[in-house]
Amino acid sequence: MTVDAESLTATFTALADPTRRAILARLTRGEATVGQLAEPFDVSLPAISKHVKVLQKAGLIEQTRQAQWRSCRLRPEPLRDVVTWMEQYRAFLGDSLDRLDQYLTDLQKGERP
Repeated sequence: MTVDAESLTATFTALADPTRRAILARLTRGEATVGQLAEPFDVSLPAISKHVKVLQKAGLIEQTRQAQWRSCRLRPEPLRDVVTWMEQYRAFLGDSLDRLDQYLTDLQKGERP
């Protein structure tokens, strides 16, 4: 499966901010209004709304409307795309960690690598 570079960039851009990551973490527990998402933060409601818009643009959340309430819901598909993209590096990371493990083992034995 090929991952679209533009959507991957949008996802990483959205994930780069700790407030947006905290919003996503909150949404793993279920839907929430923007007001509910704003509760734990010492920032204005318009600031949280801007974060929500970035997350929406990246496809990480969607908003539904019921009467006057807008509820936000997590959309995991872009996160799955990140995992798919990272899979290509799994072998490299595994090899690097294996080499590090061997290096540390050699040091503990008093051997020079």
